[in-house]
Amino acid sequence: MKFGVQVNCYRTTWEKIRTTIETMEAGRWNSLWFADHFVPPVPGSKPTPEIEQLTAFEGYTLIAVAAGMTKRLKLGHLVLGNTYRNPALLAKMATTLDQASEGRFTLSLGAGWFQREHEAYGWVFPTMKERQDRFQEACELIRKLFTADGPVDYNGQYYKLDQAPLSPGSYQKPHIPILVGGTGERRTLRTLAMYGDIFNLDGWAGQGMSFEVYQHKIGVLERHCEDVGRDPKEIKHTLLIPLHVTDDKASQEEFHQLRGAGSMTGPLNEIIDRIGKFIDAGVDEIMFGNIPVGDVEAFQRVEEEIVAIF
Repeated sequence: MKFGVQVNCYRTTWEKIRTTIETMEAGRWNSLWFADHFVPPVPGSKPTPEIEQLTAFEGYTLIAVAAGMTKRLKLGHLVLGNTYRNPALLAKMATTLDQASEGRFTLSLGAGWFQREHEAYGWVFPTMKERQDRFQEACELIRKLFTADGPVDYNGQYYKLDQAPLSPGSYQKPHIPILVGGTGERRTLRTLAMYGDIFNLDGWAGQGMSFEVYQHKIGVLERHCEDVGRDPKEIKHTLLIPLHVTDDKASQEEFHQLRGAGSMTGPLNEIIDRIGKFIDAGVDEIMFGNIPVGDVEAFQRVEEEIVAIF
């Protein structure tokens, strides 16, 4: 079983991030992930000026730096926002990083949701429908570039290519895996069925980490796969789990309120049992969140008490 960590890259320092990368590279971890935000995200509300003054490192630059610091860890984002970068440029960035890391990069992409950072940097924030339309086009375009034998033409509503080459291509064969971020049942999971390689249930999204939620989303994905003629076995299943190990009932309840009733919080033995249930159901990799960045002992404790068991 493979385990990774989404390492916090805002409200922190480079020194703490560097220490975490070095700790993970020396340990049992399989993968390292960063978020992609330009202002520390505050779901459901507009950040205060105090929040906006807090540090937010740019996620793609960070993962490129991490690639140069490591030899073993797989690398990616949870997840890149499609509205921030032209998808053809992103494909070029992805293959460059995949070559430089010798096949350790996963391209993870979502439709984008955080309106405030678009406002802050002067980027257009389209409607939900347009963002989903753009996202579907972006995933189709990127997959075409990843799998083509030569230059690619593309004539979408939002993105166009005119004999665009992608050289060098992917180091990985047949191509860099594409993780489609989000679990929206009507559009996002259908886009995954059409163009993605990896499903991720995001525990930060407020729906919790219950086994029932996971089963339901996989059922929806499988129906989309059947509809578009895709073998669902081609798509790997992963989880992003905000982890909170505690015996304190009040602390557990507070975490449930923040992250949803099925959040991964509680005594160590209960968390191990719940993780085992997901693994038995076919989850390929689990990425933990909420481990304090720069806290070497905290990372080693999770590694010894949870990762080593599996």
